[in-house]
Parts: sequence; C-alpha cells; structure tokens
Amino acid sequence: MRLIHTSDWHLGRTFKNVGMLGVQERALDHLVSVVASERVDAVLVSGDIYDRAVPAPDAVALLSETLERLVDSGTQVVLSSGNHDSATRLGFAAGLLRRAGVHIASGIADVGRLIRIGDVDVAPIPYLDPIVTADALGASERTHAAVLGAAMDRIRAADSGAPLVVMAHAVVTGGDSCASERDISTGGLSAVPAATFAPATYAALGHLHGAQRLGEVVHYSGSPVAMSFGEARHTKSWSVVEIEAGSAPRVERIPVPVQRALRLLRGRIDDLLGDARFADAQEAWCSVVLTDAVRPLGAMERLRSRFPHTIELAFEPEGVLPIKRSYASRVRGRAELDICCDFVEHVRGGAGADDGERRLLRTALERSRSARAVREDEGAVRELPTGVSA
Repeated sequence: MRLIHTSDWHLGRTFKNVGMLGVQERALDHLVSVVASERVDAVLVSGDIYDRAVPAPDAVALLSETLERLVDSGTQVVLSSGNHDSATRLGFAAGLLRRAGVHIASGIADVGRLIRIGDVDVAPIPYLDPIVTADALGASERTHAAVLGAAMDRIRAADSGAPLVVMAHAVVTGGDSCASERDISTGGLSAVPAATFAPATYAALGHLHGAQRLGEVVHYSGSPVAMSFGEARHTKSWSVVEIEAGSAPRVERIPVPVQRALRLLRGRIDDLLGDARFADAQEAWCSVVLTDAVRPLGAMERLRSRFPHTIELAFEPEGVLPIKRSYASRVRGRAELDICCDFVEHVRGGAGADDGERRLLRTALERSRSARAVREDEGAVRELPTGVSA
C-alpha cells in the first residue's frame, strides 16, 4: 500500500492578517498531482483540517472540491478531526461520504473502527480532549496519555493481524513544536510517549507543524504551508509512505512548492535597505527586527520600499539600556498557568501561589478550556445521542 500522510491544513487561516486560502489552494493542487503521479492508494489527513470550529464558506468549498478531485483520481481519503476542528461539523454526512471512499473519524464511536484499504488496516483516532472523553473511553486519568492509551486498547482489541496504520492528533514526547500550534496541555501535561502507539506499523500524527520522526514508527508530516515565522526553517512536504507486511515503512518526503518564502531580518535599517545580501528577501514575507539606537521614522514604509511583503516589525536597539518590556512581550511564549501564578504573586505583593493554589488554578484553566470546546464544538469529541450513528 502507498499512502500520503498529511495534517494541519488549517484551511481558512490568516498569517499576520494576510489571508492564506490562495496559498493553501495551490498546495492542495500540488497534492492532487502527487497522488496521481505516485499512484497513491489513500490520503490520510491527521487533524486540523480547518483552522476554526466554524469555518468560512470559502474554506468549506475548498475542502469539498479537494475531496472530489482526490476521489476522482482513484484514491481513498481518511480524515480525523483535530483540536481546531468542530467534530460535529467535520463529521456531517460521514456515513454517506464513506460510500464514496471518504472516511471521517470525528466521534468516540469511531475510535477502534478499522478501515481496510488494500491489505492494510487504518485506525483513525480523532482529537480526544481528556476532560471530555476520559470517562466515555474508560481512561484511568484525565490526561492525553491516558485517553490515547484507552483508544489504543480499543484498536488492539480489533486488530486483525494486518499491517496497522494509526492516525492521531497529539504531542509525542520529544517532538519539536513552534508558536503556531495551540497549546493542548491538560493536567499540566500534553505529551504522550511514542510507545503509546504500539503495535502500529506506522503512526501518522498531526498537531506539530514540522515534519519529524520520533521513535521507530511515529511520524509527523507537518503542515503543508507555514503559518508563523517560527516555521521559516521548515521544509514543507507530503509524506509518501509505502507499507509492506514484514518490512519497516519506507517514507519519502516530497516538498510542497513554496509560493512565498519566509525571511527573518535583523539589523540597522540602513544596512537592511542597502546590503545586497538581503536581495532574496525582496519577494518573501519578512519579519524584521531593527537594532538602531534611535527608532527610525517611518520604519515600516521605508522597509516596504525594498521588502514590500514585510508584515512584522519589532525594535531591539543595541547599545541602549533596555526599557521595561510591554505586557505582551513579557507573557509571550509563557504557559497560561505561569501567567496566572505571576498575577497572584503581583496582587499579593510578592507572595507566590503555593502548590494547592497552583492545582486550583490549573483546574480552572482546564475547565475553562473544556467549556469553550463544548460551547464552540471545537475539538469536542463526545458520545452521540442514542439512535444516532456516526
């Protein structure tokens, strides 16, 4: 069996207020052509198909058109929901679409359901919020490791002995993350061990946007297009995987054509505007850090005269005593729990949160996140009412 593993399309995403749907459309055009040229049996999309729980109509139209083209090319498609997706909306008409070769896993009822494609079993696991799904799955704890372990128990119970491909949307211990990925930590933890996915022949994971391999069988395809300057050094690709009984999977990464590169520029404004070394950034999306001792007047306009696609600008003057940073810069990249504890320490005049208060704050954050997921139906996989089929 030959399959393409991909994930994190995030259809409808904006990049610094720049719409990305056109870039995503061209990437999916390339996917359709690769499916045809590589004679692929199945395309597996491991979560975060949409960027929002309520996707824009043009994002829905792009997914619909892409699925039609993939099915027309003779391949089957397996989609599993991610933490950005609405499980209910993504799963609409799943039973009908299955007849056309499009298999959607977005509910607890789908966990443990094996999809036979050729001589291989594919087991898609939708994103499982531990707070929402632990009891339904019989998990021992409300953690990502526990609910994915319970999901794998269902899959192992259904194992037919054929080569097994598991799909999931999760963070595996040791994975490299970036700023464009939403934090999914619960119980203070988000990572799960790679061994969770044994005895899979290949684990096709989503959530981390950089292509990477963890352990013997766990692979992230990464996102097909960059969504933050933290991904500037990524090589975006489709993972073409060949599965054969008795052999380790063979993985080839086919690069996705880059429509507009990302460049990180740093220096004094006159140097950036005059140095020939930066010529390749003139057609790129640019994030610029100016180091001039005095903030240049009209900096963005001057930069865009040479780098018209500059969309991010910051100032870090060299040789100048630092001034107090803004609140936004002080909390950037920090965990929500740490920010809450800092607030407690601030309002109490330096008395920090003790262990009990940290646990209370963690519980409040988790319940807030879970309530939002239920309210917006974002990543909220749950059991269906009696009499309703997945």
